[in-house]
Amino acid sequence: MSASGFHEGEAATQRRAGVEAEARRLEGMLDASGLSPGAARFLASQRFAALTGRDHDGVLWISPLAAPPGFLHGQDDILHVSALPRDGDPLHSIPGGQQVGLIAIDFATRRRLRVNGELVSADHRGMTVRVDQSYGNCPKYIHRRAIDAAGLAAPASQRRTTLLDPSDQALIASSDTFFLGTSHPTRGSDASHRGGPPGFVRVDSPNRLWWPDFPGNNMFNSYGNLAVDDEAALLFIDFDTGAALHVTGTARVRWTTPGAAGDDGGVGRNVAFSVGGVAR
Repeated sequence: MSASGFHEGEAATQRRAGVEAEARRLEGMLDASGLSPGAARFLASQRFAALTGRDHDGVLWISPLAAPPGFLHGQDDILHVSALPRDGDPLHSIPGGQQVGLIAIDFATRRRLRVNGELVSADHRGMTVRVDQSYGNCPKYIHRRAIDAAGLAAPASQRRTTLLDPSDQALIASSDTFFLGTSHPTRGSDASHRGGPPGFVRVDSPNRLWWPDFPGNNMFNSYGNLAVDDEAALLFIDFDTGAALHVTGTARVRWTTPGAAGDDGGVGRNVAFSVGGVAR
């Protein structure tokens, strides 16, 4: 659903963080619909993306997409994705007719591009997205690494549970990167990237975890969504083996005193996540 400018959750979060003026200077990035020639070229050269959407039960998940360069082919307001979430992935048979979010990342050059729009169709050949928004993000917290597209496309184990087991917790504790899926009632789903030192995501129990926030571009797209709708999804990847951990649940931004215990980024906020479902 095409819309311009910041929505009410983003504006409220920017106001709470005291960065309204800084965010306003970037607001025009959200007004451009479709894909610029530069964005299309960037997408065409990528081998990895993460997709946020809902399964047939309406549950929000975020999933990896990996294939040789060329699997993301866009022009004007249409993006063709000639790859699907792999067998066993919660979004493998993702239904069309819904709003989705996609983030494509070049880990080597630390560049990323976000795309939001409507999933017009999805079948065995791939997906077609009508693009409402596309815009770049800064390179902060992107760790350089190689991507094994074949490993990330191999079938998943299809294990489903409601709690994080010890192996899940170990993967989270060793991760320096994860992907965050959020949603807004009228703007639809969004996919974003979070990075930090290994272990920056803390697991408190099999059904609770949290992570500190770090300084960013002050747009607060993800946290603005959470201010309106607390449903969220996380994706952790073992980039050596291709194994992916999908977690769905709810999240809320907790505001603290800057520099308080656990405030690694010195910004006075962190995000608490309650686990509702796990797939691996």
